[in-house]
Amino acid sequence: MILHKRRHANAHFHDPELPQQPLQSLPSEYCNYYGGETSRDKEECSMDEKISCLIGLQTRSKFYKVESGLMTLLRNCLESETENSKTVLSGYVDHFQSLDSEDAGWGCGWRNIQMLSSHLLAQRPEAREVLFGGSGFVPDIVSLQRWLEVAWEKGFDAPGASQLDHDVYGSKKWIGTTECAALLRSFGFRARVVDFGPKESQSVVGTNVDNTDDKASSEAYQVLMDFVWNYFSDENTVQFGLQHVVVGEKTPLYFQHDGHSRTIVGVQAKHQRDGILTYNLLVLDPAHVY
Repeated sequence: MILHKRRHANAHFHDPELPQQPLQSLPSEYCNYYGGETSRDKEECSMDEKISCLIGLQTRSKFYKVESGLMTLLRNCLESETENSKTVLSGYVDHFQSLDSEDAGWGCGWRNIQMLSSHLLAQRPEAREVLFGGSGFVPDIVSLQRWLEVAWEKGFDAPGASQLDHDVYGSKKWIGTTECAALLRSFGFRARVVDFGPKESQSVVGTNVDNTDDKASSEAYQVLMDFVWNYFSDENTVQFGLQHVVVGEKTPLYFQHDGHSRTIVGVQAKHQRDGILTYNLLVLDPAHVY
C-alpha cells in the first residue's frame, strides 16, 4: 500500500499487472546495456536479456543491521509504555538511511522502496522468488533505477515515465509513490496508491466547499489517521488480548508528502483523559539515524 498526499498520483495507473519470473544469467555479450564491457547495441537486446543482465550486475545495498531486528527492538520499547494504548506493527523491516556521500537530499524515495522490499523479502516467500530476479537481497539505488526503467519499458506508468523522460539511471531525480508502485507492479505485486488531498477529504467526510483550507487539512489528517489505523489493525489479522502491542501481517506503507517520504511501519492509538482517541504514526525516516 502506498499513501500519497497529492492529487496527481491517481491519474498515473492503468497498468497491466504481470508477474516477472526470475531469469538465469546470460552470457556477458548481452550485458553492455547495463554496464558490461561488450559492444552489442542496447537496441538489439530483448527484454529478457536486459533483465537477466541486470540480475547479474545488481549490487546489494548496505544498511545497519540490528541484532534480532529493528522491529523487535521497537516492539520491546513500546511494550514498556502504559496500558492505555494499543499498537500494531508490521513484521520485519530494515532501515535504509540516506547518506551524505550518496543520496542526501534526493534519495528518500529510493530508500523507502528499499525498506518495503526488505519486508517483502523477509516475510513473503513468494516475493523472494520474483523480486529483483530472485536475488534474495535489496539492491542499491543505482540498481533500483535500472529496475524502474525496465518497468517503464514494459509499459507500467507511462505518464510518470514521460514526466521523468524515461530516464533515471545515474541521476538525482526525485521519485515518489507512483514510481514505487510501478516498480512493484512490474514484479507482479498489487500496489494501490491512496491520495489524501483536501478535495479527497471533502468527498470522504462530506464537508462544505466553503470550509477553510485549515479545516479541510485537519479533516484530511483525520481521514489519513483513521485509514492507517484500520489498515494495520484489520480484525481478521490482529487480535488484542492481554498484549497492547501486536505484530500484524500488513506490509509497511510508503508515505509521501510535500518534499519528503517515509515508511510507516505501524500505528499507536492512545486514549486521552477526555476520552478522545489519538494516533501516533510509527515511521522509519531515511533522513534520520535510529
